Amino acid sequence: MVEEEAKSLPMELSEKGGVENNGFVQNEAFDDKETNTSSQEEMPKTCIVDVDPAAMEGLALKPYAGMPKEVLLKFSSQARYRVTREILFWLIIAAAIVLVCATIAIIALSPKCLDWWQASPIYQIYPRSFKDSNMDGNGDLKGIQEKLDHITYLNIKTIWITSFYKSPLKDLGYGAEDFYDIDPMFGSMSDFENLLAAIHDRGLKVIMDLIPNHTSDKHRWFQLSRNRTGKYTDYYIWQDCTQAAGLVTPPNNWVSVFGNSSWQFDDVRKQCYFHQFGKDEPDLNFRSLAVQQEIHDIIKFWLGKGIDGFSFSALKFLLEATHLRDEPQVNKSQNPESITAYSQLYHDYTTTQVGMHDIIRSFRQTMNQFSSEPGRYRFMGSDGEDDIEATMMYYGTTFIQEADFPFNFNLINMKNLSGNSIFEAVNLWMKNMPAGKWPNWAVGSPSAARISSRIGKEYVNVMNMLLLTLPGTPVTYYGEEIGMENIVSENVSEEHINSDPVVTFPEKSPMQWDGEVNAGFTEGNSSWLPVNSDYQSVNVEIQMTWSNSTLNLYRELTLLRNSELPIHRGWMCYVWNDSNVFVYVRELDGLDRVFMMVLNFGQESTIDLKAIVPSLPSEAIIRLSTNFSNAGKAVNTKLIKTEMGEGLVLEYKTAKPVHTMEAFQGNCFVAEKACYSSAFNLLYVNC
Repeated sequence: MVEEEAKSLPMELSEKGGVENNGFVQNEAFDDKETNTSSQEEMPKTCIVDVDPAAMEGLALKPYAGMPKEVLLKFSSQARYRVTREILFWLIIAAAIVLVCATIAIIALSPKCLDWWQASPIYQIYPRSFKDSNMDGNGDLKGIQEKLDHITYLNIKTIWITSFYKSPLKDLGYGAEDFYDIDPMFGSMSDFENLLAAIHDRGLKVIMDLIPNHTSDKHRWFQLSRNRTGKYTDYYIWQDCTQAAGLVTPPNNWVSVFGNSSWQFDDVRKQCYFHQFGKDEPDLNFRSLAVQQEIHDIIKFWLGKGIDGFSFSALKFLLEATHLRDEPQVNKSQNPESITAYSQLYHDYTTTQVGMHDIIRSFRQTMNQFSSEPGRYRFMGSDGEDDIEATMMYYGTTFIQEADFPFNFNLINMKNLSGNSIFEAVNLWMKNMPAGKWPNWAVGSPSAARISSRIGKEYVNVMNMLLLTLPGTPVTYYGEEIGMENIVSENVSEEHINSDPVVTFPEKSPMQWDGEVNAGFTEGNSSWLPVNSDYQSVNVEIQMTWSNSTLNLYRELTLLRNSELPIHRGWMCYVWNDSNVFVYVRELDGLDRVFMMVLNFGQESTIDLKAIVPSLPSEAIIRLSTNFSNAGKAVNTKLIKTEMGEGLVLEYKTAKPVHTMEAFQGNCFVAEKACYSSAFNLLYVNC
């Protein structure tokens, strides 16, 4: 009986609940209660089931849900599970390595992203003429803040505000009385901080002017210097000179930019001070390290406020020769006593002296201290010089950085307008620009006549089309987006405004916002300059409603520039130029879509582009036109007709872009080279 029981496997089933273990650990409380063997009364009745051990051994044990650890380990060591597990493990490791390598490859092969000062046009504002917020007839910082929506409407993300430092407001306010303060005409420092916050809240950037060469004679430094106070004694350029019977004998023949001697006798110090510009704008002595440090401190102050960059002006005048020799005469036979005009001398000793570029580089180094934060690169622009090679030196070198670019006014300084002259102005910059540098273009400025007045109303749209389709950063002077003209008045000189005849103001008339009184510039009774008489038909409000307006064309062009990679950062190749038209293409490696600009700067013209570029398809689509009704039409590339001042942006597809053709190799340029992969929808550099 004992052996039979030993050979049997008892299985007790509770009559109460039919509890089943299934391999889980039994609850201790339940265990104590249900299996208490000390009480015969509480023990459940059981039945005994005999199971043959031989039969059990024939049954294969299989994995099941809820296996205890001991059972799980028994199965995990089996080959079929172990091998599968190891295969999955190494597949995951391999996938992770592939992802890391792909990420590194994409980063290594991706071209440098365009920075904010490259990606967007720059909108230049002369603050006194943009918008008046307090009815005093003068534009101000609050007025700019009120009109920020106009900037975003134009698809522009960078604003350039010209000088608004505290100053006597002579020579455009470029002779600062205090570099650390806002002129009360424009508002307060609080107004500036609010404007800056509003600009950044909209995702925009702002740059401001800095003219380090000189100050106003009202500046505290000058007052201390003329009294020989401490370190300020040599902050300016002083030389002994003689004065007799009201006549001053200057140290040499140097002449001011505005004419007459650049030396002015000071009754307090009894010496002459040097001024390259107006007599009330004495030049700082940049051979003094203390003066250089003052300018560095000014840069740090405004960058600390949060501005995104500077445009430095008058840099070529920073240093003068210490030997004070007379400058050579242009006409050597001219009587030296009769020389009064700046153009009558070669300025070998008063411009672009050795050491000037070292000072500019030091400005860049100071700005770089504020550029380390991601997305907060601080832009540095500069003016240039009359000589193109000297201008290109402001870019710096491959290893030593100066300006991000010197501002390019070639399109403003043209003597006459034609397809050839436009080509020459563009080519002059592109062929001289150092490799890897970024171009820029401007068609208006506070010191040049507006497009309408300079070359004619009929060319405003085509000039804007040129500006916004060339490679590089376009700069638009306020009002050019609606085709504003110079004002015609005899009472707009600085003599009338500030009692000191230096500069005229016809291109600085108030911005024309609407057709109301004073063109919406001010709600006051008058504006500091008269509004142009054409304001009822040339204003922002009315042009927003005209589909064929200058404003809407400008906006469509900025949209095209922002959305199309070939125009944003692709190749530019000259295709044709003559007395009437200038034709060029914008292409990108890897994209079969090409944009061709046909711009008329002369008279009516017909051109066979198929003969010039044999691979050109027989038809192209007009993507944009200065005449909006032509957009979307197909044109025969053998017979492209343009009227005077008409511009076309043609779009077509080709497998053979112009920049790959041997015939055009010398006519193609690219600043930030990139190639497009249609398979991965990304840009890469190794084409």
